[in-house]
Amino acid sequence: MIALLFFILMFAALGAMVWSGLQLLQPPENALDDRLGELMATRRQNEARGPKRKLGGGFLNSFLYFVALIPGVDSVLEESEQLLRQGGFRNREGLAWYAMFNLGFLIALMIGSWVIQEADKPFISKLLGLAPAFLLGWLLPKQILYRLMKRYRGKLQEALPDTVDLLGIVLGTGLALDQALTRVCEEMQFIYPELSAEFYTVVMQVKAGQDRSKAFQQLVRRTGIEDIKSLAAMIIQSERFGTSLSQALKVYADALRMRRRLRGEKAVGEAGIKMVLATVVFILPVVFIITLVPAMLTMLNNLRGGIGASAR
Repeated sequence: MIALLFFILMFAALGAMVWSGLQLLQPPENALDDRLGELMATRRQNEARGPKRKLGGGFLNSFLYFVALIPGVDSVLEESEQLLRQGGFRNREGLAWYAMFNLGFLIALMIGSWVIQEADKPFISKLLGLAPAFLLGWLLPKQILYRLMKRYRGKLQEALPDTVDLLGIVLGTGLALDQALTRVCEEMQFIYPELSAEFYTVVMQVKAGQDRSKAFQQLVRRTGIEDIKSLAAMIIQSERFGTSLSQALKVYADALRMRRRLRGEKAVGEAGIKMVLATVVFILPVVFIITLVPAMLTMLNNLRGGIGASAR
């Protein structure tokens, strides 16, 4: 029982240290983004009053329907679907495959944790031993999804300055916006395939009869990047008021390059803070063990020998 309490306290202390480090590395809160998030959440709740998922339509759709019947899981599925879209996974079956992998990984970890425990262990202790497996199986897939989303967003942000600059040059030759976007997608599909695919989706939506402003708004929702949101607002306002777009895009491309340079400087400045946590958790204990343990063992051996000699 004492060993179990020690394990729980050590796990809680380590979790508190990791949480404190993550809180230090988080960016400052933005009241405008929080308010926009609240408005979007209210809108999603109003839209989700009716039945969103229906039974039928194949095995994967039926699987999502039965999983969504669990209380609280439907909101988790919506969040995971939004993360998948922002991570570049636009396949209709992507959410179902992700949910199946998440559930299978969770069950496999819990079964493995149950099997490796001792057979004569009390039932309550076995249930407590399943808690780390449950937390790992629940949190690890979502963290991987967050990582994929951040990597996809990073690729889009890295490609945006050059793509916007090329779009301004092509527009300066006299082409229309749709033709310029198509030309830019053709030129950038091998260099920046992610952003090229996003712009090509916008072009296809406009050719299918969708309003250009709505197509760009969907692009903003798919990516969730502030720079693309500003670019979409610039294009929509230019189309609405009839102003020139090529010169504005050149200026905006320079501003994007400046932001990219500032992000790089910020990452370099945060590297030292990030290394502090790694040094304290991983390096300092090893240094203490290497430097102090041999001296302690030598001292204990000397004391043991002195006590034995005096006893004789």
